[in-house]
Amino acid sequence: MSTAAVIMMIVAILVVWGGLVVAIVNLNRSPSAVPDVDEVHRDL
Repeated sequence: MSTAAVIMMIVAILVVWGGLVVAIVNLNRSPSAVPDVDEVHRDL
């Protein structure tokens, strides 16, 4: 693999894993954004 391909692969891996980490931190920071099972009301 060429140097440019390796650099692009590293950038892509960092973007994907970085997005995963940011999403997990965001969910842990505000757990009230996700409703509990008891709070979900569905009209059937």
